Amino acid sequence: MIEIIEAGPFNTVQDLGRPGYRDIGVSAGGAMDPLAVKIGNILLGNADDAAVVEVQTFPFKMRFEARAAFAVTGADGQMLLDGRELLPWCTHVAAEGQVLELRQPPRLARAYISLAGGVDVPVLMGSRSTALRGGFGGNAGRPLVNGDRLKIGVVPDALSLPASGIAVIEPAVALRDVFAQAEEGVLQVRAIPAGEHGLFASDGEAFWNQTWRISSRSDRTGYRLSGEPIKPTETIEMRSHGVVPGVVQVPPGGEPIIQMSDANTAGGYPKVAGVIECDLWRLGQARIGSRLQFVRSTHAEARAVEQAVAAYVEDVRQTSQMVKRALKAMA
Repeated sequence: MIEIIEAGPFNTVQDLGRPGYRDIGVSAGGAMDPLAVKIGNILLGNADDAAVVEVQTFPFKMRFEARAAFAVTGADGQMLLDGRELLPWCTHVAAEGQVLELRQPPRLARAYISLAGGVDVPVLMGSRSTALRGGFGGNAGRPLVNGDRLKIGVVPDALSLPASGIAVIEPAVALRDVFAQAEEGVLQVRAIPAGEHGLFASDGEAFWNQTWRISSRSDRTGYRLSGEPIKPTETIEMRSHGVVPGVVQVPPGGEPIIQMSDANTAGGYPKVAGVIECDLWRLGQARIGSRLQFVRSTHAEARAVEQAVAAYVEDVRQTSQMVKRALKAMA
């Protein structure tokens, strides 16, 4: 069991989402940085989709009511256990009564606390994720507040970890050849032209060539971008169509919206592009006010990036299992 001591708004229980219900208007939802969730769970021996605590408003504090193994992934530092700074992307063991504190990360937007056994909240439509707009899932369908107590699932031998923990190189570093580094503070996001791309002047040149800023009106549903408005060359009447995370729509005002984890299930705005799936976790770590630029990509490149990320995840899995087997053999 853990107790929430201090939490700002919008910190929730999340997993990898509940796909398969969009036809009845239920968004897949799930973590904004699913890669961080997978890695934290793998390090602890959980299923990849075990529920975690997603922290996006800081500071955040929680108390362990029993000995437990955990890992904090996603964020780039500023985490302490009883005041002692911890290494991110690494397993740790907390004793009964110890307090984990997450302060505002230096650069990134969200941190994920994975617990050996996962956060044990009810499964609804195949997921433990919190759906804030629907008011269901997770911890009673709402953000975490001070005084909340969450159960932890049971995993055999979950605490059989080396004293120094199992750590990995974070994906942004391990995959630096796959993910373009920010240039002068501008995040490079790969996207593929979408259905109505041809409606925009000069083949959407203004969309691709300018730097956009993530507006303060952004949330888990979508990132609204501020910049020089782009407008279609002709007005057409469109029926609502299905949308998924990564779709970039252009409303009448001309400033694009990137659909994110809690994406609407349908919409009628023109689609100018679609962010490749493996770049979505990087967007999930972008703060309000961050600058970004879209880079034209292809299906072949998207597939190559997907394969590189899958290889990284599998390498983490195999290394973690090897360390645990060696530790068990020495016991």
